[in-house]
Amino acid sequence: MLSGSPFLSQLWNTVFISVVTLIGTLVTSAMAGFAFSWVFRFRGKDALFVIVLVSIMIPYHVLLVPTFALLRTMGLLDSPWAIILSTMVSPFGIFLMRQFYIGIPKELAEAATLDGCSPWGIFWKIFLPLSKPSLTTLAIFTFVGTWNDFLRPLIFLSSNENQTLTLGIYTAQGLFATNWPVLMATVGLSLLPVVIMFLCLQDLFVKGVALTGLK
Repeated sequence: MLSGSPFLSQLWNTVFISVVTLIGTLVTSAMAGFAFSWVFRFRGKDALFVIVLVSIMIPYHVLLVPTFALLRTMGLLDSPWAIILSTMVSPFGIFLMRQFYIGIPKELAEAATLDGCSPWGIFWKIFLPLSKPSLTTLAIFTFVGTWNDFLRPLIFLSSNENQTLTLGIYTAQGLFATNWPVLMATVGLSLLPVVIMFLCLQDLFVKGVALTGLK
């Protein structure tokens, strides 16, 4: 049924963009959230965090034009990296991880410091293992948001071979006729990874939502 459609290439593009964006978002959010927690003290820390909070309030549609201009200057338009690099740093993810980290008892870090553990060791051996529920919550939000993203691929991607599933579903609707069996099959298959991911991680997701921000 899907032999005449570029479903497989669109699926691969969507999986690649979603997975790389997910990994990048988890890494940047976890490390930045740790830097903004009580472990580090540096000048301008509170002002930088206020900027992060303000950026959450800005609709991403407002940033599309300057982002497009920047990506064009870098020569990254019509490339999966245009979407990945423009979304892998998440202000919401930084805020989420920071709120979780400030709820971790200070005694754990103080005991590790007395044992000679470096800040990187505290992050890697104490904070990161305890943050699995929050990382799972962020992973689900990031994966679903990237997988279902339509506007960024529509603006940043122009060639057919770089299309994602959302663009493929949109272009599958003909002007005068639409192959509804193919379209419905594509929509159904595109939903499977999101549903499977949520079902596998729903316990950690609920736990992460319940614990984030609590002390």
